[in-house]
Amino acid sequence: MATFLHRIGRGAFKRRWLTLLLWAVVLGIAGAAAAGSSGSSSNSNITLPGIEAQKAYDVLGEKFPAANADGASARVVVRAPDGEKLAASGPRAEVSSLLKDLKASSPRVASVSDPFAAKTISADGTTGYAQVTYKAKAADLTDADHNRVDDALDAARDQGLTVEASGSALAPAESGSSSEALGFVLAALILVITFGSLIAAGMPLLTALIGVGVTMSAITALTAALDLSSSTSALAAMLGIAVGIDYALFIVSRYRSERAAGHDAREAAARANGTAGSAVVFAGLTVVIALVGLAVVNLPVLTAMGMAGAGAVIVAVLVAITLVPALLAFAPDRALGRSSSRKPARTKTTALKPPAAERWAAFVLRRPCKVLLFSVLGLGVIALPATKLELGLPDDSSKPTATTERKAYDMLTESFGPGFNGPLTLVVSDSDPAATKAAVGQLTDHVADLKDVAAVTPATYNPAGDTAMVTVVPKSSPASEQTNDLVHTIRDQAQGVQTATGAQALVSGTTAMNIDVAAKFSAAMFPYLALVVGLAFLVLILVFRSILVPLKAALGFLLSVLASLGAVVAVFQWGWFKDLFGLQTAGPIMSLMPILLVGIVFGLAMDYQVFLVTRIREAYVHGAEPRAAITEGFRHSGKVVIAAALIMTGVFGGFVGGNDVMIKSLGFGLAAAVILDAFVVRMTIVPAVLALLGERAWSLPGWLDRRLPHVDIEGEKLGSAVPVPHEPAPSDADFTPTR
Repeated sequence: MATFLHRIGRGAFKRRWLTLLLWAVVLGIAGAAAAGSSGSSSNSNITLPGIEAQKAYDVLGEKFPAANADGASARVVVRAPDGEKLAASGPRAEVSSLLKDLKASSPRVASVSDPFAAKTISADGTTGYAQVTYKAKAADLTDADHNRVDDALDAARDQGLTVEASGSALAPAESGSSSEALGFVLAALILVITFGSLIAAGMPLLTALIGVGVTMSAITALTAALDLSSSTSALAAMLGIAVGIDYALFIVSRYRSERAAGHDAREAAARANGTAGSAVVFAGLTVVIALVGLAVVNLPVLTAMGMAGAGAVIVAVLVAITLVPALLAFAPDRALGRSSSRKPARTKTTALKPPAAERWAAFVLRRPCKVLLFSVLGLGVIALPATKLELGLPDDSSKPTATTERKAYDMLTESFGPGFNGPLTLVVSDSDPAATKAAVGQLTDHVADLKDVAAVTPATYNPAGDTAMVTVVPKSSPASEQTNDLVHTIRDQAQGVQTATGAQALVSGTTAMNIDVAAKFSAAMFPYLALVVGLAFLVLILVFRSILVPLKAALGFLLSVLASLGAVVAVFQWGWFKDLFGLQTAGPIMSLMPILLVGIVFGLAMDYQVFLVTRIREAYVHGAEPRAAITEGFRHSGKVVIAAALIMTGVFGGFVGGNDVMIKSLGFGLAAAVILDAFVVRMTIVPAVLALLGERAWSLPGWLDRRLPHVDIEGEKLGSAVPVPHEPAPSDADFTPTR
């Protein structure tokens, strides 16, 4: 591996213009494809195959085609002025005018229900709602459609009504690039401080921009064809920026080290690509394994997010091992920083002050048992809130209180009860209409008698009469334990009715969907972890030629991911410090988030494991004692790992300021995970465990050692294959030369 990447580095350095041109062509092709695409998904709905709630939706789509389940919709909530009823002459006339304006707002409007005719007026007579359905999908509505709906609502407000709305027909929330821009600014500051050179700091930023540009253009081009969600592109951008900068950072840093060791610019770039580039390839491989492994959940939206994220990482790896050496060729000396050309060598006084990372390693090595115990206990305490994790799907209750969707949600809760925003849908179907009717009668009688049921609507039959739809309104809120128990009770009764009549009875609705999704993720978590950790374990055995080091890496990952989940629960579910993170309301964690967090954190944790421990193993392979190898590894990689972790934290933390609750919580969780994994697990627990293991850390059974291929990630073959200059060049004062 090292010699192969060494040749790539030398070739890219020599043919820098050709390499740059090739990437410019790739970016241009991807950009042209994106420009020719609509860039919007044709399907705003999330499909969840294999769960009962989704089966019910599929039956409705087949048996009630006129309902146009894929069409956009809006629920408009109206409330009379204080002290008045909607049925009074004035408010009623204003409601009628509103309904006419909504009907005339777009030729795509299929129907607008009348609250008085549909009897959707609250018991006190002050509040009602109208349902607006469209012939077109939400993605097909134009800005003019959205604006005319807003104008109709504003006109009704001007007449004294309180009017709010929710639904897919409303204009989507605006999303900007402030999160990405903030991440880039923070990364730039950290890189300048780390390298002391604007040129060296600019290279990782430039390569990350090119890599993210290629990835995002490709995703935009494929969005309409593959029905990709906005979260897919946000995740790809988040990962592409973070790993793109970090991977380039490691290669540029190693280049500076190789120059300090006396190699000329071309050979230093090639050696950096052969050593640090090998670590980049294997680190990227572990991230890709973790993201592609999300497909085992069998959830299309999650699979798409994982594949898009994996694509972003692959592009970042390719850019790092090809474009970075080429850019180094354009400024081989300026990438070292001015200080390296001014100061000929380190003085003895300077040598007496080792880098902070090396001093930290020495501290850990003096008392490894105490440090290990304290670190594990600390992570355990942070992880405690994760035991109270509650999962759910996002609804209007999670939106900011200033939005019309949240106001409409609160108005419906106040006037119709807490369960109104989470109705359950019973779908009863049989080839024999008589069996369907009998099953509906039995089931509705049973359900109506349940104590937590507020209302049961009369059944609606399809034209063939073989399928019926019944709406059940709970008394309790959608996220409550009582509603959760109600779903299970109704399903038990539906099973009994199905046994008695032969008709299929399914329960769906938002709450039922939440329960099914949580169960699906819980069932998929163990197979996912087994697959991802197992494959990565094999990769790490190949890289480190050890059993204990990969095992330690996996256990450290579990500590960091549990601690990050604990932090997410404390902030986003319990509401601790929510104002600090711009969170207006706390509630259940989105069902997709934990398994997505686990996958990404695992990959990133292995990144730091590979970057740090490969340098330790490199020193050990070259003859250093186990404890001396730890110190050597921290001397050369500690500062860069710290910078990489801070950059990732800044990039992920920038997404906390976004509007999307899932991306907001994911950005927070990833930032917390990077801090905990890099500084507590990799920089503290890893050296403590390696010190306690000693020589045993690098042992491998002889039979396994003979069967495993040697990938040479430490660059052992480079020393004999490539001549080294005899006269060392002046060392860079910003880093310590290799021994």
